[in-house]
Amino acid sequence: MSRGITIRDVADEASVSIATVSNAMNRPGRVSAQTRTRVLEAADKLGYVPQSTANYRAATARKRLGVIAPFASYPSYAARLNGILEVLGVDRTETIVYDHPSASRSPSPRLASLPFSGTLEGLIIMGVPVDTGLSGRILDRDLPTVLIDSSHPRFTSIVLDEAHGARLAAEHLLARGFEQFVYVTEGQVSNDYISQGTRRLSGFVQALADNGVTDDRLHRITARSGDIAAGRAAAEFVASVARSGRVGVLAGHDTLAAGVVGGLRGLGIAVPDRVGVMGWDGGAIVEALGLSTVAQPLVDSGRIGAQRLMSLVRHESVPIERIILTPTLVPGITT
Repeated sequence: MSRGITIRDVADEASVSIATVSNAMNRPGRVSAQTRTRVLEAADKLGYVPQSTANYRAATARKRLGVIAPFASYPSYAARLNGILEVLGVDRTETIVYDHPSASRSPSPRLASLPFSGTLEGLIIMGVPVDTGLSGRILDRDLPTVLIDSSHPRFTSIVLDEAHGARLAAEHLLARGFEQFVYVTEGQVSNDYISQGTRRLSGFVQALADNGVTDDRLHRITARSGDIAAGRAAAEFVASVARSGRVGVLAGHDTLAAGVVGGLRGLGIAVPDRVGVMGWDGGAIVEALGLSTVAQPLVDSGRIGAQRLMSLVRHESVPIERIILTPTLVPGITT
């Protein structure tokens, strides 16, 4: 890859101004999606590496590392960030945190352009899929990167044993004597990206089937979003299922589960006598509500990811790993 490619070369290749290239890489919100894509594709084609990268690394001994995740959408990533900061805080590092809009198939403009920032020496991507274009961009620019709650064969990743967690939930609800089952998730399923929620549903279906639960006793509902209000709205469907027997509910995460519990209580349906509700993740909302949940080792996953990233940044010889963590069942008063 040539190191002589300049920002002017990228501008010429993309048929835009130098200012537009700069905005596409550093302030992507100022550039239209079509223009931004054209600029990034031109930079990829030419193998452009910002000159500022070498200058920045030579000028300071303090490492600047980036962390990007859907922090505003899911509280679990804040817990993971605590684990990351525990590790990075003891080193000479500066951590830059970026919020991603959601754990969706399409990466945000900020994530797509981060490899061109020129000042990051390492990157942690949490809960966001890494497609071929982004992975190539990261690898071509030798940006040490670790994935948490996401995976790609070219990067070290820290993921959860989703199937085991779903089995814990299914067996817990069965042991409590529930007869009908509902899985509540959010968003739309993409044909080319298998989300965490989809993997949990698959594991839940399989675990129930292994215990003799026929498909007509399992219901699936897709909430309009992942907030408490969406969980409350989903409670109306759960209530309709409860007319034919006791219902065990597994929600894709704790916030949705909390909304379902609130909605059921508002409808006068006894929890857990008539309907049992479980969440997924573990955290403050679980303790506040006494919510049953499948708890992830959130802080530990952040620590492990940060440790692996620091090894890469120090140029230590470390293999690419897929580290699988095990969830635990936390029974509460909602089941």
